[in-house]
Amino acid sequence: MNTDAEVFEALPAVDADALTRLRARLATEASEAELIDVAYRTVDSPVGKLLLAATDVGLVRVAFAVEGHDRVLERLSDTVSPRVLHYPRRLDNVARELDEYFAGARREFDLNLDFQLAKGFRREVLRHLPEIEYGRTASYSVVAAASGSPRAVRAVGTACAKNPLPLVVPCHRVVRSDGSLGQYAGGPELKAILLELESNR
Repeated sequence: MNTDAEVFEALPAVDADALTRLRARLATEASEAELIDVAYRTVDSPVGKLLLAATDVGLVRVAFAVEGHDRVLERLSDTVSPRVLHYPRRLDNVARELDEYFAGARREFDLNLDFQLAKGFRREVLRHLPEIEYGRTASYSVVAAASGSPRAVRAVGTACAKNPLPLVVPCHRVVRSDGSLGQYAGGPELKAILLELESNR
């Protein structure tokens, strides 16, 4: 008579490929049934692993690894919808354009964006950031003036620091009036890398 251990040893090992296919099928069926409010995926990049998330409206979040992807997903579940699911297909265009950007083949992003995570003046600031040309920078005070509130320099800094769509909405191009970098969600070192990448091209 077989022992319990022998029975379990005889069971087939977990088929990782089968699990991946099953998850993909369930995600596809959930999408077709309009049950996914926030789709997400991760991508490798020259600045580390990035989390990308999108609603039906457009890209809603780009997060660096240092931000903690699990924390970001929890926050999306709390603030956007609990129906968050790994569904890479919805983010194929985003991943492709980011690859092109890092390869130096793209200077502007052509993506639908969902700004729901930025409210009021912060949203106004973010809408003006793409006006800063690739390879150039603007000061916080210049961005404040362009956003309609010349004295709101500190608020511009906050909007940039809390930008839910870094890289795509280029807050890394906003610097202090003395030319120093200021803060960045991915850290000042990453901000310097992005500015150097753009200026060299």
